[in-house]
Amino acid sequence: MVKEEVACGPGGRVVIMDSITKVTPDDEGSFVVTASHGGTSSGEFALAVPLSGVFFNDAGVGKDGAGIAALGLLQGRGIPAGTVSHTSARIGDAPDMWENGCISYLNEAARGLGIEIGASLKDSLERLVRS
Repeated sequence: MVKEEVACGPGGRVVIMDSITKVTPDDEGSFVVTASHGGTSSGEFALAVPLSGVFFNDAGVGKDGAGIAALGLLQGRGIPAGTVSHTSARIGDAPDMWENGCISYLNEAARGLGIEIGASLKDSLERLVRS
């Protein structure tokens, strides 16, 4: 199970993890990239630790938007969140999400950071933490 810091700078740090269940208090203030789906249960794990932002796999979005439901949940707390397309990165594989993930959905808090749909997740987050 992968969990590692992949970027760091004046704007914070990025931690990737195969599963959001691996988030701990040590990750507080980080941008977390998790290869978990963006469903409500994943959002609840993300709320357990104060994060600067969190990005999931959209898991094909699913019935009634179940694969991206965490974005609204996190927006309710003002936490930037988004997903990468399941066609750009494998679900459950954080290194693949980091290297190949293309942003598919964002909440308003993430848009407020200047992140854009269609952009590379890695490029977007590296820009944020290095500025």
